[in-house]
Amino acid sequence: MFIDRILPVDVTMCQLSPPDENGYCSFGISVDYTKPAAESSRIVIAQINEQMPRTLGDSFIHVSQLDYIVEYNEPILELGAPTEAQSEAEKELYVARVVAEMDIGGYCAELIDDGACLQLGIGAIPDAVLSFLGDKKDLGIHTEMFSDGVVDLINKGVITCARKNFNPGKAVANFLMGTRKLYDFVHNNPFVEMHPVYYTNDPCIIGQNDNMVAINSCLQVDLLGQVASDTIGSIQFSGVGGQVDFVRGSSRSRGGKSILAFPSTAGGDKLSRIVPRLDEGAAVTTSRNDVHYFVTEHGIADMRGKSIRERAVALISIAHPDFREQLTRELSRMSVL
Repeated sequence: MFIDRILPVDVTMCQLSPPDENGYCSFGISVDYTKPAAESSRIVIAQINEQMPRTLGDSFIHVSQLDYIVEYNEPILELGAPTEAQSEAEKELYVARVVAEMDIGGYCAELIDDGACLQLGIGAIPDAVLSFLGDKKDLGIHTEMFSDGVVDLINKGVITCARKNFNPGKAVANFLMGTRKLYDFVHNNPFVEMHPVYYTNDPCIIGQNDNMVAINSCLQVDLLGQVASDTIGSIQFSGVGGQVDFVRGSSRSRGGKSILAFPSTAGGDKLSRIVPRLDEGAAVTTSRNDVHYFVTEHGIADMRGKSIRERAVALISIAHPDFREQLTRELSRMSVL
């Protein structure tokens, strides 16, 4: 939309690495939308920061394309550790949430075979998935972003990208978010290849990776398999991100799988995320026709090859036990099922 002027860009302010001997600066850890914005902008103002990692791939802009340069060095923002709860009630919820996330990570890992190419998001569930992959072999990366957990598995020889048939030997991403360990790892590292979002998130590009496994999350799923990931009722909660891109891209992949992984409850276990119908006003992020696997801490539900009713029963089986009877009653009342 930047390039086609659907969303015209007047001024882009970006942070870049120092130029090399040929005058090319790297967008570093944020190539995603930043590079297309800068290339489409009337004015580009660049902060040249010696602490910005120099990442490789399609991540460069020449100094001749910069209208203004501000030289200022400062540490790159790091992703902090989650804050633990303080009160006893909060601690109980915190512990329960961590246990659920680890169970989810274990189930997701069961669906990942040696040689798979992974898309992982940010947060506790992707981190939990990574913690269960230590015995896998030759995993690859084609993703929007990755964090420190991927670096750990690269250093252990688990992620090698050796079996990737598309961009072999390269971990492909469009932005990075983590700690100094991650930023030091990617600096001038030819193993990591950064691209704009229009490349990494193109389903036709994604699908060229065999055995693509896309792992995303959601806020609510109804018994038809419709997924709400960015709204709670009519309230916008987050952005769509690359969920639909990677769900559809993995479906184009030979041997591909898409996984929507989420805790079965919200609101301190008072609300089920699996519901008879989405909340009024909620937007459908991923349609029931696109979904493949759903994973909660209670198991795995495969939607493919099932009738509508069989899909609903499978979803109820991975709902929190406290809500299964209620969901089953609602199912009996739904004439469409």
